[in-house]
Order: sequence, then C-alpha cells, then structure tokens
Amino acid sequence: MGSLKERKVTEIRTPYVTQQYQKIQNSSRKRKGLYRRLVFFGVCAAVLSILAVSTLFSQAAALEEKKQEKAALQKKLAKLEKTQVMLEEEIVKLNDDEYIAKLARRDYFLSNKGEIIFNLPKSEEEEDYY
Repeated sequence: MGSLKERKVTEIRTPYVTQQYQKIQNSSRKRKGLYRRLVFFGVCAAVLSILAVSTLFSQAAALEEKKQEKAALQKKLAKLEKTQVMLEEEIVKLNDDEYIAKLARRDYFLSNKGEIIFNLPKSEEEEDYY
C-alpha cells in the first residue's frame, strides 16, 4: 500500500475532465459572489439598523425634553392663573370705597380725626399677595 502513495497520477486531458473542472470553478466563483452579496447586504442592513436605532434614541430624548418643558409650562400656567384670580378679586375689592379707604390708611398713612395708625410687620402671605 505504501507504494501506491508514491505513485504519481497523470491527469487525463479529456473534454469531460475539463468540463468538470470548469463546473467546479464556476460553482466556486458563484459561491464567492454569493458570499460577497450576502456580506454587502448584511453591512447595508446593519448600517440601516444603526441609523434607525439612533433616530429612535434621539427622538425619545427630544420627546422627554418636550415633556419636561410641558410640565414646567403647566406649573407656570397654574401659577399665572392663580395670580389672575387674585388680581380679579383685587379689582372687585377696588370698586368698594371702604377697601380703598383701608388701603389709603395703610399705604399712605392717611387717617381720620382722632385715629392713630400702627404699622405691623407683614406676614409672608400678605407679601406674596401684593
């Protein structure tokens, strides 16, 4: 058996052998082309996936920022509405002569005959009100 390995075999150049050899080469070329196409499409799919994911993350971040901005604006709106209600109440009070007289006594130190005016420190609620 050892002598069989040492023997050299000569290729036979027949049309059948060359045809089989070309078939093998063609299938090898087709396989390489298939691998190249698959790699190309895989890379394209990966790039598109990365773009889609990055877009989703950026949109999620923008949405979160808008939600925070909306919450801040809603707080500001609530505060402004509260101020508006207080100012409307002040307008109603300013139509009352007794209230105007009270304000004049307090702010401008006006008094009736025989009245003594004492100024007390304002509480925090009154400071916020005016």
